[in-house]
Order: sequence, then structure tokens, then C-alpha cells
Amino acid sequence: MSAMFRSLASIDYRIWFAGALVSNIGTWMQRTAQDWIVLTELTDHDAVAVGITMALQLGPQLLLVPFSGLIADRLDRRRTLMATQAAMGILGLGLGVIVVTGFAQLWIVYAFALLLGIASAIDAPVRQTFVSELVSGAHVGNAVALNSASFNAARTIGPAIAGVLVVLIGAGWVFIVNGITFAAVLVSLRFIRPSRLVPAVRAPRAKGQLLEGFRYVRGRPDLVIVFLIVFVVGTFGFNYPIFTSTMATVEFGLDSAGFGLLTAVMAVGSVAGALVSASRDKPRLRLVFLASAAFGVFALLAAIAPSAWLFAGALVLIGFAGQILMTTANGTVQTTTDPVMRGRVMALYMAIFVGGTPLGAPLLGAVANTLGPRWALGLAALAGVAAFALGVMWLVVYRDARVRVGSGSRWRLRVEFGPRDRMAGSMTATGSFAALPRREELAEELELDEADARRT
Repeated sequence: MSAMFRSLASIDYRIWFAGALVSNIGTWMQRTAQDWIVLTELTDHDAVAVGITMALQLGPQLLLVPFSGLIADRLDRRRTLMATQAAMGILGLGLGVIVVTGFAQLWIVYAFALLLGIASAIDAPVRQTFVSELVSGAHVGNAVALNSASFNAARTIGPAIAGVLVVLIGAGWVFIVNGITFAAVLVSLRFIRPSRLVPAVRAPRAKGQLLEGFRYVRGRPDLVIVFLIVFVVGTFGFNYPIFTSTMATVEFGLDSAGFGLLTAVMAVGSVAGALVSASRDKPRLRLVFLASAAFGVFALLAAIAPSAWLFAGALVLIGFAGQILMTTANGTVQTTTDPVMRGRVMALYMAIFVGGTPLGAPLLGAVANTLGPRWALGLAALAGVAAFALGVMWLVVYRDARVRVGSGSRWRLRVEFGPRDRMAGSMTATGSFAALPRREELAEELELDEADARRT
């Protein structure tokens, strides 16, 4: 089996992968239908209402982070996933019935978005860390990348199906179909044998566990910069439904099928980015920085695209860069975190990534309403460039980085680290040395030849 798909050698991971793919397709169908009815049926193309819906659905990830992370570290993850996935399936069915029967109102959609957000807040860190029980430690980074590929493959298929079904049978039936797809995950979890899982390190009962994740991250400057970049780009750059829906309707006059197609086109780039990440032997911090810059440049291209076709092409590039950024950041956090702390750290990571949207979505919706969707994309471009600048500043401050351009038969950019490398011997919050690469290893990782530069 090729290195790109090495995690699929595990039968339990294959079962999980198949079930999650079906469920993710349904989830993206619901997201597309939900954004569409809020934008076109329950409001008069109000981007702020779309932003509020997103904020209610994603906000609980921020508020519940101490509890959701501890649940992931303390409880049986397989059983917890069965409970959260069943709850989200029931919510999808309930919203579908309300829409089909004609009782849907904006406040009802808001309420269901909030309830779904609460279930998702508990589900997210459990689902992220469950991967480490399905594969061995050496394959965790690859499994994380393949999960992202599955998620974004579903983002390619789901919106396209939703766009057609909304026209043919209505948005309510799309919600019902989504509720049914959660059965795939429940069946896959049922067939995964606990005896084959990699034993998980459970956090013992102790005082101060709710805040221990914050203390752990605070003692890891390498995690702090990853979290900061994820927050900046996630808050102002990853509000894709606002960008695609407003550009589709306001700038290009497309219908629901066109909106679904644009969302699917972006997912093509995201799948490619996830597969590129899966092919690498380990996540590298420099890719987080470089992908941030690329995301900013591609968002600017999308903002000035004169036609829907050119806009769709820019969306592919945005999806590619954004997915490399997020997959690499996720893999870095999971593979370098102490296993006993992984649930709480991943809960904080997901809260920063997803929880930033409640702050950015209404703001970007207001910008799209008042100045136009192109200006909202311009703000996303600025976020990507700002994140890259933060990464460069971190290298200078914590690694005493100096850039040198080498001569010879090939172009070469080398980042060297001086004696003020403040990360050398960095201590974690628990008192043990952090699993950080040495200065020489980082210099080797940050050396780019022409081929590597093209790939990234």
C-alpha cells in the first residue's frame, strides 16, 4: 500500500473511514441546504443571518472547550461517539420534518443550529483523538490527513447533491437524508472491535483538570503559534459559506445548483491539499506558515475574479492552500502532544479553529452586505498574509532565524537558527521536555529547493 494511504491497512480504520465518508456527505448536504434557505427563503439574501446561523452552530465549541476536552480524555471514545452521532442524526431528522411540514422560521433554524453546535462541540475532540486508537502512533499524521481528505471529498459530493435535491424535492428532505446518513457512522462504530483498538491513556481524576489543557499549551510556544495562526485564518478566512453564497448570488446571479457547484469546486482543491499532506512522512511547521501566505494570495485572486469561472478556479487554489494549512496544523498538534493531554489540547485547538467563526462570520457578513462580497474576500486575504507574518516573527524571536540564499546549480532558501534559540530545552507544563526538533533538524526541514517550493 502506498505511503499516502498507509493508514487504510488497519481494518478498523477502513471501517471508520467508510462510515465517516457517508455521514460527511450528508452533513455537507445539510450545511448547503441550511445556508440556502436562510439566505433565500427565510430572509431576503441577508448575509448577516447566515453568519449568525454559523455562529450559533460553531460557538459552543468555544464555550464548552474545558468540558469537551476532558470528556475526550476521560470517557470511552467509541461509546461517546455513538451518543453524539446519534444526537446529531436526530436533530437532522427533526429539522427536516419541521421544514417539510412548512413550520420553519428563522428562529427555529437558529435553535437547531445551537443544539447541533452543542452536540458537535462534544463530538469534535472525541472524533479527532479517536484516530489515535485506530492506527499506531507512526500513522496518526497520515490518518489525520486522510480524514481531512474524506471530509473534503464529501464537501465535493454533498453540496452538488444538495443543490440538485433542493430544486427537485426541497431543502427539508435534504435534512432528513442527512439524519439518515448518521446511521453509517453508528454501524461502523458497532463493527469496530474494542479489543483491536490501540489502548488509550486515560486521564486520572485530579484537581484542576479543566484548566490543565490551557497550562499545557501555554508552556509550548510551538503550539501557541499554531493556535494563533489557526485563529487568525479561521476567524477571517475560513467563512466559506458567506463568501461562496454571496459571490454566487450577488456578484454572479447563480441559483442553488450554482452555489452548490462552487462549494464542490473548492472541495476539489481541499481534497488535493489533504492528499498532499497525507503523502508527507510527518507534519512540518513551515508548511503552516507557507500555506497561510498562499491562502492570502489566492483569496485576493478570488476577490478580483471578473467571472464565475475564474472565481471557481481561485476557489480550488483557496481550498488547496487552506487544507494544507489545517491538516498540517492538526497533525502537528496531535503528534507532538502528550497522549494523556491530547483530548484537552485538541478541544482547545478545535475551539480556536471553529470558535473563531462566531466572531468573524457576523463581521464578514456585515462587510459583504455593506461593501460587497469582494471586500469580505479581501479581508480573508489580509488574514492569510498576517498569519504568515506572525509565523516569520515567531521564527525570529524563538528560533533566532536568519534567511540565507545559497548559490549553485539550484535555487535554495535556507533558514538557520542562532544561539538565541529559545525553544532549545523548552519545558512543558508537566515538567518534561517537549517533543521538539533540534535546531539542525529544523534547518534541514526549512531548506527548500525548486521542486519542494512548487509542491508547497
